[in-house]
Amino acid sequence: MADPVSDVVRWAVFSSALVPVVLLVCGSSPAGALATAAGLAAVTTACHALLRQSARREVRLATEQALPHRGRHGRTGSGAHRGGRRPSQM
Repeated sequence: MADPVSDVVRWAVFSSALVPVVLLVCGSSPAGALATAAGLAAVTTACHALLRQSARREVRLATEQALPHRGRHGRTGSGAHRGGRRPSQM
């Protein structure tokens, strides 16, 4: 199965390359097309970083939810030493 983040980024890179070509064909200045390409590349890079961060967070949360809950204060065991009467110290 393909990674959905990679698919989105691949289409974004394709679009970022296609838009300046279309601008040039339509008569825009080369400087304007170059500036547009740089801006789209920056936005694509930022979105890619955010998508990767979100994917890592999702995996981390799924892993944390799979771990057993250790209870209050993170202790394990039956807790027999808590809450009951203690034998008198003589």
